Amino acid sequence: MFSTYPQFIELACQQAEPQRLLFVLAKVQLPKDATPEQKARFEQGEGGYLESVLCVDKLPEEVRDFAAFVDESKKTELDWDLAFISSMEGRAGFAPNSDEAVQPLKLMVQRIEAGQVANFLAVNKQGELLQFQ
Repeated sequence: MFSTYPQFIELACQQAEPQRLLFVLAKVQLPKDATPEQKARFEQGEGGYLESVLCVDKLPEEVRDFAAFVDESKKTELDWDLAFISSMEGRAGFAPNSDEAVQPLKLMVQRIEAGQVANFLAVNKQGELLQFQ
């Protein structure tokens, strides 16, 4: 098991088959019709909904340093709060390619926007792993 982002990357690199990591960057949003109570909770860092803003696939070696990943994401000029991460296993010693990642990324977006995030690793911009209740 792992408890840090670097441990997760190390574990991905140690798998029998090469991995491709799938990242969905999401922004926590407040609904337009939010009640005063919802607004107050949102201001305290609770509630809201997740809106996917960017999907990226990378090899584990390309994202060893999460801070560098965050810096790279700034070039898109898209604001995000959380990264949801999953992985795809390769075959016969080859990692999946980016084309093979398109459909799984779309499915991730659907699940995240439906609030089904339990099966994904969630990381904030500081590289801290998060758990949702």
